[in-house]
Amino acid sequence: MTPAARVQASIEILDQILSGAPVEKALTGWARRSRFAGSKDRAAIRDHVFGALRCKRSFAAAGGVETGRGLMIGAMRMQEVDLDQIFNGEGYAPASLEEHEQAKPCESDAQKYDIPEWLWPTFQESLGDLTLPVAEALRARAPVHLRVNLIKSSVDQAVSVLLADGIQARPHPACSTALEVVEGERKISGSRAYTDGLVELQDAASQAVVESLDLNPGIRVLDYCSGGGGKALSLAAHHGVDVFAHDVNAARMRDLPARAERAGAQITLLTNDEISAQAPFDIVLTDAPCSGSGSWRRAPAGKWSLTQEGLNRLTETQRTILDDVAPLVGPAGVLAYATCSMLEVENGAVIDAFVAAHSEWTETFRKTWYVSHGTDGFFTSHLTR
Repeated sequence: MTPAARVQASIEILDQILSGAPVEKALTGWARRSRFAGSKDRAAIRDHVFGALRCKRSFAAAGGVETGRGLMIGAMRMQEVDLDQIFNGEGYAPASLEEHEQAKPCESDAQKYDIPEWLWPTFQESLGDLTLPVAEALRARAPVHLRVNLIKSSVDQAVSVLLADGIQARPHPACSTALEVVEGERKISGSRAYTDGLVELQDAASQAVVESLDLNPGIRVLDYCSGGGGKALSLAAHHGVDVFAHDVNAARMRDLPARAERAGAQITLLTNDEISAQAPFDIVLTDAPCSGSGSWRRAPAGKWSLTQEGLNRLTETQRTILDDVAPLVGPAGVLAYATCSMLEVENGAVIDAFVAAHSEWTETFRKTWYVSHGTDGFFTSHLTR
């Protein structure tokens, strides 16, 4: 496919997404209908689509209108591409520009930095001096991080094995097990390091949330909101730690047994009815449902689907989860709360409300990681009685 044809395909996919289609469904549907497209074409189109979604408001301004075509006109303008080379109507290229398809100035900082207008005040209150660096970072592609599985490898060995498959990685300062991939990221899934369980895809800050816990041999840890099980696998890589995983939607954990087997890890999956019988735990980690603001580079549609009402529901759920899991923690145990969010209403405010309502609990640790510092955005807090 020519560069212009890739832009036209991106326009069609973006129009579907703007009409309500899930991002992955729209991309997969196009790929199935377009067997002529090679892997490089699909990768380039995916990059166009995700880039446009990350920068939807500013690209719409630069393109004159919030449509698939407008977003791609804006994207090309922002990248200083010669528009006549792309929008010329030749072959499978998009039609030539019309006179009305002119750039418009951004009307606010929220539009310029691609944050929903209603969220901008909360975003600023949460981030202070980091508001603009974080907003700017969210407009760019996220780095690719790996977790070295210490059950099977060391950091140096993993780097060496990855390099043999054409993947260049370097240690990341956020966590002792974290690697940042600097070249060959599309080769990871087929690499020996990945298929043999030496590494897992996991953001460095997500790894750091686990590393912040005091994980000594013999303790029992419950990953309460396990999802796909990334943190459970990270917990299970610590020698002698007995790891349990639970998610209210058990289907989210369906791949965890296979992932654990590949990693050489032991994890016990618990249903809702089995948790109480296994309590108490020395540590309960609650990676609570959240806005996902710390991972909007990877899932930019979530930035635009979030509403004030939805955010309010999330904070209510987060507080409910803390109330529900607190009794599962042993007398000398730790209740660890985490989100992949940088919004204070989901983080410190939730912890402060919990401590105010439960005077027997005290916060002993709090940390936030920001996308402007080279990781996804994450928050964690440790509570003890």
